[in-house]
Amino acid sequence: MLPKLFKKEERAVEKPPLERIYAEPDQGLTEEQALERILDGYNNISVDPPSKSVGQIICSNVFTYFNLIFFVLAVCLLAVRSFNHLMFLPIIVANIAIGTIQEIHSKHTLDKLTLLSSPKAVVIRDGKEMEIEITNLVIDDIVIFAPGNQICADALVVDGEVNVNESLITGESDEIVKHPGDSLMSGSFVVSGRCRARLEKVGLDSFVARLTLDAKKSKKKQEVGMMRSLTRLIQVIGIAIIPIGIAMFLQQYKVLGMSLTDSIVSMTAALIGMIPEGLYLLVSVALAVSVIRLAQKKTLVHELKCIETLARVDVLCVDKTGTITENEMMVSEVVPLSPARMDSAAVCALMNDFVANMGADNNTMLSLKNFFSKGSARRAYRVVPFSSETKYSGVSFGTNESYVLGAPEFILRSQYRKYQPTIEQYTAAGNRVLLLASLSELTGGVLSAPVEPIALILLTNKIRPQARETFEYFDRQGVKIKVISGDNPLTAADAAAQAGIPDADRYIDATTLNTREKVVDAAEKYTVFGRVTPDQKRILIRALKKAGHTVAMTGDGVNDVLALKEADCSVAIASGSEVASQVAQLVLLDSNFASMPSVVAEGRRVINNIERAAALFLVKNIFSFSLALISIFASFAYPVTPAQLSLINALTIGVPSFFLALEPNENMVRGKFLRNVLFRALPAALTNLVLVLGMVIYSEAFPTILQDEVSTVSALLLGVSGLVMLFRVCTPFNWKRIVLWCSMCAAFVLGTILFKPLFSMTELTFGAAVIFVNLALLVYPLMRGFREALDWINVTLHRFLFKIKKKQNKSESSEA
Repeated sequence: MLPKLFKKEERAVEKPPLERIYAEPDQGLTEEQALERILDGYNNISVDPPSKSVGQIICSNVFTYFNLIFFVLAVCLLAVRSFNHLMFLPIIVANIAIGTIQEIHSKHTLDKLTLLSSPKAVVIRDGKEMEIEITNLVIDDIVIFAPGNQICADALVVDGEVNVNESLITGESDEIVKHPGDSLMSGSFVVSGRCRARLEKVGLDSFVARLTLDAKKSKKKQEVGMMRSLTRLIQVIGIAIIPIGIAMFLQQYKVLGMSLTDSIVSMTAALIGMIPEGLYLLVSVALAVSVIRLAQKKTLVHELKCIETLARVDVLCVDKTGTITENEMMVSEVVPLSPARMDSAAVCALMNDFVANMGADNNTMLSLKNFFSKGSARRAYRVVPFSSETKYSGVSFGTNESYVLGAPEFILRSQYRKYQPTIEQYTAAGNRVLLLASLSELTGGVLSAPVEPIALILLTNKIRPQARETFEYFDRQGVKIKVISGDNPLTAADAAAQAGIPDADRYIDATTLNTREKVVDAAEKYTVFGRVTPDQKRILIRALKKAGHTVAMTGDGVNDVLALKEADCSVAIASGSEVASQVAQLVLLDSNFASMPSVVAEGRRVINNIERAAALFLVKNIFSFSLALISIFASFAYPVTPAQLSLINALTIGVPSFFLALEPNENMVRGKFLRNVLFRALPAALTNLVLVLGMVIYSEAFPTILQDEVSTVSALLLGVSGLVMLFRVCTPFNWKRIVLWCSMCAAFVLGTILFKPLFSMTELTFGAAVIFVNLALLVYPLMRGFREALDWINVTLHRFLFKIKKKQNKSESSEA
């Protein structure tokens, strides 16, 4: 949209030669060695700084294309000594100041939040584990990676074993086992296991940084939705005003024989009317204020575009644990399945050995450790961490003594029917059920050998206190809830019912959805999905989007990452895995899902109000473009001056738009932004055009009416029309809107009576006054007539398109 006057280039920095240090995995580098590497530039700096500097913010607000146009117009007016028409300059300066101050304020607020939530890594320094920011990591650091961690730099596994998901890089969701000597790519994340790895490439040299730089060179970042529409609109205006301005000046000066001063004043008035000088600023400020409000609610915004997406969300996908229920789980009961072989005491002793060999990788294992850890335990010779694909974890203590713990359906397989009544008795009561079983050999892959069931471990989650209130809010707002969980569908459905989610009884076991087509077909039919794999979560999100929904996804674990990346708007719970917080567009820093209604309401408030206020700007732009083109071809003097436009713009557009853009508004946003705004703006713009052209025609019919009177009457008509449009925009009224509208009316009357010379207005003769009154009385009926005509066109067009779509669907069905 605007020329980049200051472009930041990524340049290779001269670094001193690096002498590698291969420290022991349990010792790591010393603090002195790490500091020396940081000073030499071998630390894990990011590709881009977290935000623009204050200097960059000032430059980006001052040195813009339209500000350059305003500067040229101001110089032209100064050259012809038309000082009173420079009234637009204070407004431009105020716009720049407001935008700059607001952006700097937003930067400081977000920088504080980003610092608090910046990703950390556990590193070994001087033989001690410590947590530091990832930017302070250096080459040869020994870093500990655990489930949920994102690989922050290219590394080599030196101790331990992990399952890694590289889908964010390769697009493949398969888990890859990494042993000592294997490489870890930055950008991937750990699904299960624990390892120590030596960093090989950091910062700009890492794999993910090179990908980022290549992407930046090959393709500019694409804006979406509202910002893209505004950018395209302003690009079109920016290109069109130059030839129109030149044509207007030549037409007024050469064809009509107007003086140089009058020609420049007319051209300036037309161009100022075409430039939406406050519209982009209004949107930027409104979004920035929205970011600050969300920050005050402990919500960090990674991507500004998600605020608009939030306003349009009509399907919200949630996980059970951490969203509907509390994160913390408790073991409620141990149910031996073969008491003669192993009673409760023996099961607890075995579980003590089992959990002692497992890392506290997730909330489930943490709760098991808290309950079963009672003393010393045997050391297993093979450990298989929990995987979201296989749905179990396992340990082996020797030949014929291997055990697995996980989802009963996945472990029992064909044996499940035998134990199904017992298991479903507990899941129907809202318990999460784990099965402990023995098997002959632990391979680590999908189970194929028969198992011997030992016991059921029952866990419970408390429903979050505000869950019911939260989901009732979404139901009132027309947002459908989909529960997508890795738990048993009965357990997930019971939790959903307790939380007040509508249609919670419509649940399905995702293990029965063994094809992509079945998953897609189930997306709309069911509310609760149990035993869902990470890839199935992603397919469900895609299916809902394809069905025309705007989908938000909340998640906190590594198994949610693929779905979070796929959703229109992704929301992470900060207390969950690090990688979920990094890929999500929004992060709930207080991990409180009950704050989601206020987050969605904030999105709706800002977009609805921007749409309403933007209509005021486009009234002026559409009118000015149309009148300028007509005046060029019809050869009449442009009837409005820059000074008059400054008064009208300030009182009917500038001041009201900033008040309206910050008001509460929780209505769901529907339709396309630009289309909505154009339909709101067109009636007033066409009314302005008809009235001003009517005045021009009157002046041609009655030569006694002077050009100054034509200009004054035109300005007064634009003011009246603007106030009527503002009245419509303020409807329905509250006390704030009443004060706003009455204040603008009073200011307009006072400005036109007390400051006529300042705003280039003249006293009207009786004839001109009568014409003004007659035309002013037409403002409301004309605007209403145009609005009803456009509504009819809109409805007719919708019906026509609906019929075409219906015929296409019928033909597709018959072909199928």
